Amino acid sequence: YVDFSGAQTARAKDDLIALLAWHRETELPKIVAALQKAEALAPNDITPAQVCELAADVRTRLVAVAERLDAPAAALAVTLSETQVQTLARKYAKNDADYVKDWVERTPTQQRDKRYDKFLEQNEDFYGRLDNDQRDLLNRLTAQSMFDAKRVDAERRKRQQEAIVLLRKFGAEGTSAADAQAAIHAYVHRIAEPRPGAWRDYQQGMLEEGCRYVATLHNATRPEQRQKAVQRLRDYQTDLRDLAAK
Repeated sequence: YVDFSGAQTARAKDDLIALLAWHRETELPKIVAALQKAEALAPNDITPAQVCELAADVRTRLVAVAERLDAPAAALAVTLSETQVQTLARKYAKNDADYVKDWVERTPTQQRDKRYDKFLEQNEDFYGRLDNDQRDLLNRLTAQSMFDAKRVDAERRKRQQEAIVLLRKFGAEGTSAADAQAAIHAYVHRIAEPRPGAWRDYQQGMLEEGCRYVATLHNATRPEQRQKAVQRLRDYQTDLRDLAAK
């Protein structure tokens, strides 16, 4: 996204090594614990509330990583030149154009089909092959979704523009790393916890919808499919424990 200079590259590499070491020691055990909770639920019917509780665990872990990045991100951000910020802006523009092509320009039916194919692949990786009734259920759930590609596109662009403005402000005002860290921290939390309004309502609606849909589909699975899910969750735990031990 940004073409770093030699000194910036070296610093970013050191920061990444430190982040990964912290993540292995501190975060991976917590992720394993969340997977163990999911494994305990998998053999039985589940409720949307239980799914949302697991989703909250994931969100907490993602926010923890973002907060850990506050300081090193700020230290690098205040060294970016206008040319580097322009490179980032062009990358955002390319990503936005790709998103419009992949989603916004598609008809509602094409969007639904694309999402269904993605969900089918994810669920069959987790449960094994879905039968026709389960596929029909997944198709109905996808068709009922409140997903709005145009709204997502608008919010993405808003957050990207906010980031560009912030970086240019750092350069123009000679912002200190400490002040930049506070600004980046606030920016991250505005994304994680949006202010009351239409976007927050949409985000919450999509979360609740996802929890309902996961529970509904899981409750339609057969015992052997749930056992495959249990094994998949155990495999994830094994992989993470092996990674943490390195």
